Amino acid sequence: MSFISLKSHAKVNIGLQVLNKRPDGYHSLNTIFQELDFHDVVTLEKIEHGCELTSNDKNFPLDSTNTCAQAYAAILGQFPNLGGIKIHVEKMIPQGAGLGGGSSNGATVLKGINDLYGLGLSVAALQELGQEIGADVPFFIKGGTQLGEGIGEKLLPINVKLDFSFLLVISPVFISTEWAYGELKKVLENNVEKANFADLFRRDIIPFELFQNEFERIVIPAHPEIGKIKDALINNGAQYASLSGSGSTVFGMFDEDTAAKAAESVLSSDYRTILTHPPVHS
Repeated sequence: MSFISLKSHAKVNIGLQVLNKRPDGYHSLNTIFQELDFHDVVTLEKIEHGCELTSNDKNFPLDSTNTCAQAYAAILGQFPNLGGIKIHVEKMIPQGAGLGGGSSNGATVLKGINDLYGLGLSVAALQELGQEIGADVPFFIKGGTQLGEGIGEKLLPINVKLDFSFLLVISPVFISTEWAYGELKKVLENNVEKANFADLFRRDIIPFELFQNEFERIVIPAHPEIGKIKDALINNGAQYASLSGSGSTVFGMFDEDTAAKAAESVLSSDYRTILTHPPVHS
């Protein structure tokens, strides 16, 4: 096998608590990560040496700052005699939208190189390598529905089938993650009570009103348009609507495609919208 083509899925955060700043500068989180079928496509091909990057997206970085290049470098650290890799990323997931596209691409490259070169790295070993690249990368090694704690690297799979239609609304607002954390720090209480998201998720009827994304506290006042999109999703039948990560995508969860499509018809004239579902893993 000299090349491989893999889906690189998006994610949303269902509930997101920011608990405290750690000595390493990161923040401790409490969230439910949900993988979605909406994806980029990452194609990997063996070459003699080095890492070559291409993409259909002109804004996609082609240097060492890219998570794909970092994934290759992380594996090379363990396998110094490894051959090279040519990586093409067909981007569909918008960058900087809170959907984890960059982290997903990095995780997909880790898995792809492992398969392509027959390295035999376990899921745990790939997740450990993923931590070197970014906080959300370990989640994408397995995907599905997982509780994320620590900086997002402490993961617990939640074996619940989420039978919802997800409507993603891509806001044109740019939200810097650095700005969002800086602003949130000003309003964070010292002793935040950690919600037990995992137990709430296992209930017969999930009490979505208890799942809050704390970034909304600072993002919506600064960017009222985000709040309007969220209200529109709720007013058009979403069981739950939220900012994903620190933004700027807002998503709604609907009981069925029909309801999601009705809401999409209201929002799609003003925004890019994507109707998607949790992926079906074999």
